[in-house]
Amino acid sequence: MTTDDYRELTLGDLLDRLSANGLAPGGGSAAALTVAFAARLVAMVARCSTVWSDATGVVAQANAIGERAVELAHTDGRVWDEALTALRDAEAAESDDPRKGFALEQKLEAAAAAPLEIASLGADTAQLAALAGERGEPTYRADAAAAAALAAGGASAAAHLVRVNLGVRSSDPRLLRALASENAAHEVAARLRESHR
Repeated sequence: MTTDDYRELTLGDLLDRLSANGLAPGGGSAAALTVAFAARLVAMVARCSTVWSDATGVVAQANAIGERAVELAHTDGRVWDEALTALRDAEAAESDDPRKGFALEQKLEAAAAAPLEIASLGADTAQLAALAGERGEPTYRADAAAAAALAAGGASAAAHLVRVNLGVRSSDPRLLRALASENAAHEVAARLRESHR
């Protein structure tokens, strides 16, 4: 499969590509697409809430998050391919050239940037899902809770990838931001689940 635009693939082809023996897409792209699905689910809940005055704004925000998450799925796949190639090249090289080590570090830093933003988008999506669940059409509140759960899952996966890609200490501010996004998304998802039981 040669297309780099995941939107041009059928769902079956995308899932086949995800499970193929290759470089990308991988966990970061899957996390981003999970957040995109969650955001579009929030948009659906808001669209179905015809008496909610802020629904149009929530639809616009959710759609923007969904589009950005799909872009990040592509970005994550590309930068992860580059980082993995650089890592393999560094392992195969017998040179102690510090420039190669610096280049590898730069690739790994880039590979952590996309998951960091994905985690943040997951937290934002969970917040929108909470708003939709609280103010939207009651018939669709379970869908809002499902969107928050999906967003929290995407944020968790992305935060994990930030930790792994950077090999960072627990005090690294990027990891702290990713973990804060993960925690925020999970708190919202748990609150929504409990309020709709």
